[in-house]
Amino acid sequence: MVEQRSFWARGRVLAAFAVLTAGLLVFHRAVPNAVLGLGSLLEAFLPWLGLAVPVLLGLALLRRSALTLVALLLPVAAWAYAFGGLLLPAERSDADDLVVVQHNVSDENPDPEGTARALIEADPDLIALEELVPPALSVYEETLAADYPHHAVEGTVGLWSKYPLSDARMLDIAPGGIGEGWKRGLRAEVRAPQGEFAAYVAHLPSIRVRASGLAAAWRNESAGLLGKAVADEKLERIVLMGDLNSTVDDRGLAPVTSRMNVAERGFALSFPETFPVARIDQVMARGARVTDIRTLPATPSDHLPVAARLKLN
Repeated sequence: MVEQRSFWARGRVLAAFAVLTAGLLVFHRAVPNAVLGLGSLLEAFLPWLGLAVPVLLGLALLRRSALTLVALLLPVAAWAYAFGGLLLPAERSDADDLVVVQHNVSDENPDPEGTARALIEADPDLIALEELVPPALSVYEETLAADYPHHAVEGTVGLWSKYPLSDARMLDIAPGGIGEGWKRGLRAEVRAPQGEFAAYVAHLPSIRVRASGLAAAWRNESAGLLGKAVADEKLERIVLMGDLNSTVDDRGLAPVTSRMNVAERGFALSFPETFPVARIDQVMARGARVTDIRTLPATPSDHLPVAARLKLN
């Protein structure tokens, strides 16, 4: 009897860590950003909290702690609820689906022609690119022209399309004080067989992890401007592609994600290319479903390209 009680009494600290992990997965918005930006930092890597489960499981077996084994059901259920759907098989593709590719090509890319040809192989309807700089821009334009005769470029972002574009213009998402000439937003109308929609390409400011915490003020301000543009868009359907410099769980992107549908299937971790830990390259939509998202083979960029499939309503 004493041994049985001990079996249940062991591992209280481990059980507490299991409960804490579940709590962070479910109530991550309760973690304040005022302290070192911890809230956004946690949310940027939220799925990785699931790694605590096998670690705690191994320790529970070593400790022979039934209490911890039962407590581990909480983070397992929380992770499955939050992210399990992303692991389900993608829906069957349809001829009317819209396929788009999003890629931050890197302003230091040594092979823009090879990068462009790699993206063409995915045969998307739209290609959105960021960090376009001369003379690489002219290489992308020449290489993509035959398959994507319609394109628009504003600053360092561009959109290539199989279908006609109209009303292409700069999307002002520059935060205050970032400096003149910062053009990293584009809006155009696409006349596709599935119907007309607004296509947005955006590259939000980078975030930095410093001794003082997460520096994301410019990114958050830019996300607010992007969210307002989405809210003000007169066309019912929007497809947003871009390097948003965080994951869809990050509260800093809430002005955008609260108004858009995000990918229903696929993790598509895109950054950094050598060992991807987060998807900061996003495809979202309004008036459409992003049924799945996946990564494409690596290019010379520090990001992996992502391809998404959409069903327009």
